[in-house]
Amino acid sequence: MKSIKTLIAIVALAGMTSGAAFAQTHEREIPPRVTWSFAGPFGHYDETQLQRGFKVFHEVCSNCHSLNRVTFRTLAEKGGPGFSKEQVNALAATFKVKDGPNDNGDMFDRPGRAADFWPAPFPNKQAAAAANGGAAPPDFSVIAKARTYERGFPWFVFDIFTQYQEQGVDYIASLLPGYEDAPPDVTVPDGKYYNKYFPGNIIAMPPPLQDGAVTYLKGPDGKPQAPETVQQYAKDVAAFLMWAAEPHLEQRKEIAFRVLVFLLVFSGLLYFTKKKIWANVEAHA
Repeated sequence: MKSIKTLIAIVALAGMTSGAAFAQTHEREIPPRVTWSFAGPFGHYDETQLQRGFKVFHEVCSNCHSLNRVTFRTLAEKGGPGFSKEQVNALAATFKVKDGPNDNGDMFDRPGRAADFWPAPFPNKQAAAAANGGAAPPDFSVIAKARTYERGFPWFVFDIFTQYQEQGVDYIASLLPGYEDAPPDVTVPDGKYYNKYFPGNIIAMPPPLQDGAVTYLKGPDGKPQAPETVQQYAKDVAAFLMWAAEPHLEQRKEIAFRVLVFLLVFSGLLYFTKKKIWANVEAHA
């Protein structure tokens, strides 16, 4: 019995030691919670914020990152950035899309159409990697859903009841302004950068945003709609990427609410029907 207890203690100690070593070499800060208009069961996208986020993506992020699963016409759908069909057609026409083959069997370039998917900045993954130091930039279509982090116990229990599903978008909003000088005991390889929110802290992407890099539309008072800072850019483009990953979020929540109301009413009808049918049986019993 003593030998079994000793073995268990050794295994536990080894696990704690290896866990501590892993934490020392892969430690990163947990992204802080961000307040989003689309959070919660009744949340919805902020159209103005999506327009700002699209501007950041278009002028900065799209130079390296693709959006392969999003068509131009999606930008004009309900619950999105709110662009008109004319604006979408004009935007699509600014891109050249490879099409074909034609009658001669040749591929050709044509102006983009609203039904086309957002063109990738590189012809293939190998070309993207060669242009970015050997690491191909990931596609941004569903990155707000694909990226996340562990919150651990008991937070994930609370998340079930609060319906917290914004780990990915919180991570993006923190990652972009999360570049800083590495601690003295951390060596950053040439061509890499230190980011306190990135797993392992060493990231290949250089800081993509700078204050004043993107000009926002001005309001009636002549001032920008939002601060032109890295933090604001990061939050706006993160919201846009959340929409890109789930463009029908508002419709999904609306349908879910209707279904819940229906189930509540249906449950009430079943209860009173049961009371009506079995009333006499219960009385005789």
